[in-house]
Amino acid sequence: MLAPAIPQRSACHRPLPRDIPGRHSSFFPRLFMLKNAFLTLLALAIAIGGGGGSVWYALKTQGGIGAIRIGPWTAFPDIGTRAADPYSKARVAREGILALGQAEGLSFIAERDSGGEQLKRQCAYEIEGGFPAARFWTLYAADQSLGVVKAGKPRLAALQSHQVLRQPDNSVVISVSNRPTPGNWLLSGGFGRMYFVLTFYDTPIASSTGLSDITLPQILKVGCNA
Repeated sequence: MLAPAIPQRSACHRPLPRDIPGRHSSFFPRLFMLKNAFLTLLALAIAIGGGGGSVWYALKTQGGIGAIRIGPWTAFPDIGTRAADPYSKARVAREGILALGQAEGLSFIAERDSGGEQLKRQCAYEIEGGFPAARFWTLYAADQSLGVVKAGKPRLAALQSHQVLRQPDNSVVISVSNRPTPGNWLLSGGFGRMYFVLTFYDTPIASSTGLSDITLPQILKVGCNA
């Protein structure tokens, strides 16, 4: 009587992964390490991105650390002093601002009108009201780089205190538009965002005590081109 044949294992047969001794014991620790590494990288990315975003916002917006707001106008009294915070110093370096010391003067920047709407080059405005005591002040319309707006006309988009006409109460009314207007006219033109930069030289308001009780002119929107 013949013995039953014993099945032969194919040469191409390989043990399945579950047949490999110790596979589970090494796989799960690796998976755990990869998960921890991924979570660490994700946390770093969020921290760096969030920190960079907050710095960008602090530098981009006119408000922020060390800012003084008076109506639509914003100033950084410490920007030219040793007391300037790191964000103010970074703003000076990034935008190339000429920082004035407290004994020299103070600059105010407006990016919105008195109604809270963003200033636009295609709109006309009136800047009206009293100006604080100063030996000299300048006002100009600026683009996003805070350079003087280039309106494509020979007239500069700027005014200074020695050339403006004053009202009987010593207040000033300035018309801002791309078309000449009677009285004090500040040229503007083009499209996009606009800023007003108002700088006082040799003025008592440059000290912190001088800022507590001053008023600055309003910025009123007259209309916009379609």
